[in-house]
Amino acid sequence: MTSWQSKWLRVDYVKGSRELNNLCWACILLSGAIGFLIVGLSSYIGKDLIPALSSEQIIFIPQGIVMCFYGTAGLFFGLYLWCTIFWDVGSGYNPFDKQEGTFSIFRWGFPGKNRRIFIRFVMKDILAVRLKIQEGFYSRRILSLKMRNRQDVPLTRISEDSTLKEIEEKAAEIARFLRVSIEGF
Repeated sequence: MTSWQSKWLRVDYVKGSRELNNLCWACILLSGAIGFLIVGLSSYIGKDLIPALSSEQIIFIPQGIVMCFYGTAGLFFGLYLWCTIFWDVGSGYNPFDKQEGTFSIFRWGFPGKNRRIFIRFVMKDILAVRLKIQEGFYSRRILSLKMRNRQDVPLTRISEDSTLKEIEEKAAEIARFLRVSIEGF
């Protein structure tokens, strides 16, 4: 998450689904699904469509049908993942405007009438910057704003891989800009 700041305005940019790990998973999933589908169809035809993918030991009923099913399902999941990468779902920014006294969240969603997600809050309702850290096998570092009479507003993605130092520095910068305290250290 990168940011830009002046005396009265701070903008934090949020990464979406365009990441290297998503690209790798999309390629692996799509190529595996195509392989399953080709082997399943080859078992139906009785002839190998691609010589490297032999299907002579696979009987169409039940193995070939199952492979066609998994291939088709994998194609749909792979295409879904490629679409989220192409549309960069989840990307956006968080502007903090001291002159207007507002804080907003802007994110890109899936295409449609609700593709642009824009939520505006009043800065007076921000009580503190909250930092929730869970260490372990699947560690989570979540940065959020504690709001008056509302749920916490998350500023980072759950899957964001920030180091402890980076997330603490980001919390300190935001708290300093907003002139509020930090909770959760």
